[in-house]
Amino acid sequence: MTLPIRRTGIGTFLAALMMVFEAPAHSADWLPITPEDLQMTKEPKAPGAAAIYLYRQVDRDDNGPDSYFYSRVKILTEEGRKYGDVEIPFNKGTERVTGIEARTIRPDGSIVKFDGTVYEKPVAVANSRGTKLLAKTFTLPEVLPGCIVEYRYRLQEQVGYVFDSHWILSQELFTRYGKFSLVPYPEFGLQWSWPQGLPQGSTQPVKDRGKIRLEVHDVPAFVTEQLMPPANELKYRVDFIYLEDLSPQTDPVKFWAAFDKTAFKKINRFVDEPKAMQRAVAEIVDAADSPEVKLRKIYARVVQMHNTSFDRQKSEEETKRENVKSAHDVEDVWNRKSGDSFELTFLFLGLTRAAGLQADLALISTRDRYFFQKRLMNPRQLNSNLVIVTLDGKDLFLDPGVPFTPFGLLPWYETGVAALRLNDKGGTWLSVPMPPVAASRIERKAVLKMNRGGALSGKLTIRYTGLEAAWRRVEERNEDDTDRKQFLEAQIRGSVPSGIDVKLTNTPDWNSAEEPLVVEYDLEVPGWAATAGQRQLLKVGLFGNEDDRTFEHMTRIQPMYWDFPYQRSDDIVIEMPAGSKISSLPKSQTAGSSSLYNYNLAAEAHDNTVHLKRDFSINMLLVEAKYYPTIRDFFQTVRTGDEEQVVVARDNPVAQN
Repeated sequence: MTLPIRRTGIGTFLAALMMVFEAPAHSADWLPITPEDLQMTKEPKAPGAAAIYLYRQVDRDDNGPDSYFYSRVKILTEEGRKYGDVEIPFNKGTERVTGIEARTIRPDGSIVKFDGTVYEKPVAVANSRGTKLLAKTFTLPEVLPGCIVEYRYRLQEQVGYVFDSHWILSQELFTRYGKFSLVPYPEFGLQWSWPQGLPQGSTQPVKDRGKIRLEVHDVPAFVTEQLMPPANELKYRVDFIYLEDLSPQTDPVKFWAAFDKTAFKKINRFVDEPKAMQRAVAEIVDAADSPEVKLRKIYARVVQMHNTSFDRQKSEEETKRENVKSAHDVEDVWNRKSGDSFELTFLFLGLTRAAGLQADLALISTRDRYFFQKRLMNPRQLNSNLVIVTLDGKDLFLDPGVPFTPFGLLPWYETGVAALRLNDKGGTWLSVPMPPVAASRIERKAVLKMNRGGALSGKLTIRYTGLEAAWRRVEERNEDDTDRKQFLEAQIRGSVPSGIDVKLTNTPDWNSAEEPLVVEYDLEVPGWAATAGQRQLLKVGLFGNEDDRTFEHMTRIQPMYWDFPYQRSDDIVIEMPAGSKISSLPKSQTAGSSSLYNYNLAAEAHDNTVHLKRDFSINMLLVEAKYYPTIRDFFQTVRTGDEEQVVVARDNPVAQN
């Protein structure tokens, strides 16, 4: 049995199973175009659509693995012209896009071939922290309403990604007709499933002459919304599940019991080095240490080791040149003081047991890409692991295999998920708890002065704790000081709903797992206070931009989803210009549910100084769309509160800037 892949947003994958090779090229001929497609102006099954897919084709060969993509898009409106700008996302460390061809077909049937430049740029991944992708981008020529644009390319992946094989059927646009095929890898058993069902009118995939095939018709456009679960979890898709040492089953209970026994034996062979682990523990702890102190010391030692899973992604050539052999057991990991995420977690398990503590390994499915369903019997979704330590009758969930994770917490994508606690009797399923809302905070303290033109300037200090600090450290782990500075300053610009000047003034501690990430800035906010005659109106929600732009739309289709519970606390002191008098303050406000979401705002005046305090918290994970009106009302209250104003009167006219 091959161990599951840890999905940390950086593409860790299984040991090589095969060599990547070029699949035979598809025919150079484009598919024929009908006069009806050239002349169509709308699609009745997608009313108001700016564009639709007339045709999509995906042919995947898991012996590569290698995929061929063909897309034909009909531009229906002026707005639809944007689909002439094509982005093909890929992970540069593990994927390669080749053979891009594209063309524009005018309504009269004449063709304009794309012969421009293909660029490469970073792309954002919606609702995902720490995930960085690139995209091949290009712009097709002469794209106007009535045109058809089509393009094709290949996506080649490094070995091991056979275990992440799927078809994504739903796209941003309505799809009139789609064809999908898969050449399976023949060495393992294969089963397939469609967690969200199949589009209406589609038949189930069938195996035909060594290929699995599917045709779909009239696939609805997929709607992407703010703060929703991972998109692929909600889309129509077909997942292919390879089983090395297990036979396909119809009974999930029997399937997972068999999987547990196989995994338990294999992992125990790697971990069971008691003499080596006892010698190692003697270097870490003192005999007089309490069990908790021993556990903390072991955790700190392992989390500081070199974690190869979080290195900069390397090319195949670099990997071959370095020729680093896999560890044989936990003793190898200890001697090297280095390992991948799984190996370091196994080492922590071995050391903890050698220290005399009760510890078990659990396999989990992270929730950054999909939501795990036991009924699908897909062991490849158990793509991460952690250690459960029983201390004073309570279970502690720990994962030293992810850098910068404080003791007692887990990476956000490992919380609130199902876990299979391994043993030799078939395993035990349990739920990994969510962290408390107070564990992850953003504390902003600002001491500012307002000038006669309404601009603010001064010092800002931000203190990130818990998971708020951890995910930022992970995301910037391989970046230089310049990139980190830009990263932090960009976050402040996103928090203030107006143009600002901000400059990082300290050197934050990027290497600690336990200490808060403390960041200091010089801050200038031009024109924050509006002038009305002899008065200035100072809006109180200085850092509320993240919350004020949340859930503005009247309706909602997708569920609402947050990565983890968090709190934000703003403490702002603003000194008014000489000759000013604070004439009125907004009333204190409290809104929300005591246990799920909260907003508090208070303003006080001391002599010529305003003291603003704002607290905001979210203690939710996944909320059905039917509750959207209630959640939206709360955020509307937040927006209204942040728009409240301090009124400042002055004896002298405002000086011209």
